[in-house]
Amino acid sequence: MKIKNITFISLNYAPEDSAIGLYSTQWVEFLRSAGYNVTVITAFPYYPKWEISEQYKQKKTFFKEHLNGTTVLRYKQYVPKNPSFLKRIIHLLDFTFGSFFNLYKVKECDLVISVVPFTTSVFLGYIQKKRFKTKLWTHIQDFEFDAALQTGVGKNKNFVFSLLFKLEKWLLSKADLVSTISYSMLNRLSEKTNTEQFFLPNWIDNEKINPANSKTHPYLSSDKIKILYSGNIGDKQDWEAFIQFCKDIDKFKYDVVVVGDGAKKDWICNEIKVFKNVNYYPPVSFEDLSDLLCSADVHILFQKPEVIDTVMPSKVLGMMASAKPSIIIGNPKSEVKSIFEASVAGLYFSEYSIEIVNGLSLLTSDKEKMRIRGEKTRNFVIENFSKEKILSNMLEQLNRL
Repeated sequence: MKIKNITFISLNYAPEDSAIGLYSTQWVEFLRSAGYNVTVITAFPYYPKWEISEQYKQKKTFFKEHLNGTTVLRYKQYVPKNPSFLKRIIHLLDFTFGSFFNLYKVKECDLVISVVPFTTSVFLGYIQKKRFKTKLWTHIQDFEFDAALQTGVGKNKNFVFSLLFKLEKWLLSKADLVSTISYSMLNRLSEKTNTEQFFLPNWIDNEKINPANSKTHPYLSSDKIKILYSGNIGDKQDWEAFIQFCKDIDKFKYDVVVVGDGAKKDWICNEIKVFKNVNYYPPVSFEDLSDLLCSADVHILFQKPEVIDTVMPSKVLGMMASAKPSIIIGNPKSEVKSIFEASVAGLYFSEYSIEIVNGLSLLTSDKEKMRIRGEKTRNFVIENFSKEKILSNMLEQLNRL
């Protein structure tokens, strides 16, 4: 059967312009440009602030809109301000319940694409698959149950997680194709299901993140060496290590800037008050992201080392495309480490130590070496993770379904 009409189910979508929302939106727009009719089933925008966007707060519970020619069906889901494990479950269930009704507003469908998280998006996709007797493509951006268990969000809830993993396995078996964003996640996926698998990594629009046409961002106008963390301020990052890093570096030589939002924002803002050279700023728009990333001298990303590629941080590609070196803490078996080694993108550590500060000093001591390293890193990203290349491969796979 020739595919023409696609139902795309994703918790996050435009106007969210970071993380999964950005990738889902660019995926849908690529499908539209290739001639497909796409209907999006999604939530009200809330990420990364964990608060429904101001321009949507007064909208009705079920809201239909058209964005760039795409029909978008939204449900106003419960959004916890302080997302505990239980509140996240309610958040998940409420989105799933409301989106069930939006499914039945779709009148034509030749293919369903469900994006995880949420895992229950697969359940919604399965319903749509049965309604229209079509195929289901499940794409995993994050093994959310693995991540919750490893980061401690679901600590001491082994019985609950046993049930959740059984549910996950059952849902994945209902898909006709399952894709995910890193090879190590594909390996993990093979432990969960025998369904056909496809490698679909996150991509970078190298024209949107481009030092050649970027200008200095006001957040990063200092004369010191500027260190940037930009992204979600949540449970997957090792903020204790970040605070120790701020204590250990030379406050007269370095300025540290944190840009983002998330569940740990208030905590981090309170902790950095004691540092005169560390500042927090709210997220920038996608249009300003290139200016922000390219204005930094060094990027940092301190992940909790116990997390083994339950998620491939999409922000890493933007950091690399900026042609500036990065310092990352992560699991020694992480795929990010192998990418760093292949691309000379910067320094990778498996835990925090004073060697990170020494590495920072060495990394920033020679500007010409930094420039050459940055150019090599950017070329690596363009060659391996460009938007056009990745989404063209996606389209070839879609045509084989």
